[in-house]
Amino acid sequence: MSDLFARGGQHRDSCQIRSSREYFHLYEQVVSRLPFAAMDDATAELLRAYQEGSNVFLFGNGGSAALASHIACDLGKGTVVKGNGIKRFRVLALTDNIPIMTAWANDSSYEDIFSQQLNNFIEPGDVAFAISGSGNSPNVLRALETARDAGACTIGLTGFHGGKMIAFCNYCIVVPSDNMQIIEDLHLSVAHAIFSVLRHKIVKSSSASKAAGAFD
Repeated sequence: MSDLFARGGQHRDSCQIRSSREYFHLYEQVVSRLPFAAMDDATAELLRAYQEGSNVFLFGNGGSAALASHIACDLGKGTVVKGNGIKRFRVLALTDNIPIMTAWANDSSYEDIFSQQLNNFIEPGDVAFAISGSGNSPNVLRALETARDAGACTIGLTGFHGGKMIAFCNYCIVVPSDNMQIIEDLHLSVAHAIFSVLRHKIVKSSSASKAAGAFD
């Protein structure tokens, strides 16, 4: 990914952004370099989990924790469409259970707050979806390692050069920027793009099944 940062020295820390126009100019440059193929791979893996009834677990820290909860809401509720009956995404944000996170942080280590939750649930074929702007958060990396060791598929959403997360992920979406605000902006956009494609595929599949049933 280093060549993405070498061309023109266009990436800047947030304290160097001098106007809103400059921010969005930089934003546009990063959008043009997004790894769309990696997004498609992650989307296909999430669709596979939905079709097979596998579990999807999301986690991250700070703004990434908020996004984990947001994605879980989109997948869990937003994919319920007319015609797909009772089939639902089996999705859970590990960021939502504050008592269990504080229990593990207090009694064990903050690095264990996600991995120990996964130990209760993770099975082969499940999906662990990790979000980290830097790609280096220790508790995120430990959870990815736990998921990988259990035979689950691992998806990462990160920025900068990908960090250590890349080594733990089957599919890793790296937003090619060193500006954390733009990384976080585009993490939400990536999440919405993936959700939009998934919803379209689910609606299309439901419509096809409904049409086929009319001829039974």
